[in-house]
Amino acid sequence: MKNLVCCLVIIFLFSACGNRDYSPKPRGYFRIKFPEKAYREYSGGCPFTFDYPQYARVVPDTERFVKPCWLNVQYPQFNGTLHLSYEHITSKKLFDELIEKSHTLAFKHTIKASSIDEMRLIYPEKKVYGIYYIIDGNAASSAQFFLTDSTKNFLRVSLYFNSPPRLDSIQPVLNFVKKDMDVMIKSFKWKN
Repeated sequence: MKNLVCCLVIIFLFSACGNRDYSPKPRGYFRIKFPEKAYREYSGGCPFTFDYPQYARVVPDTERFVKPCWLNVQYPQFNGTLHLSYEHITSKKLFDELIEKSHTLAFKHTIKASSIDEMRLIYPEKKVYGIYYIIDGNAASSAQFFLTDSTKNFLRVSLYFNSPPRLDSIQPVLNFVKKDMDVMIKSFKWKN
């Protein structure tokens, strides 16, 4: 009986080695259920308004050295945040520094990015101007922009996810949130 079991085990082992059709399974990711697109207006105590999604929440930034009207639009279901930093422009020098800083912060991701595209934002009827930085690749931030009226207001926005930057796994969520960013930009207005 013992010999029979040993023979069967040896036969099974040799027959398993002959299967050459093995292929590894691709890595799987969780299925993401996206909420319905619906927006509401933010018109808090800041000198601007914009539309943001109902499934996100706007909270004041709590970091150290935070200034008034620094906000976070949080996406808890996606583990991501849009960081909004507002500055009141008091001089041409400050305005130039803010634009240069925005450019520098966007291009800081060059190390991990495969490309960085700039898109000009021009809405003269609302006095809203800016640049949208689209950052492709495994960079920490995939989208950033700034908006200004060129005289007294400046807002910088950057998107970050609280997870390792793997574009192949966050791409569906990134595309979903970028549509919300587009709505934010198109609905953005300065208060007078």
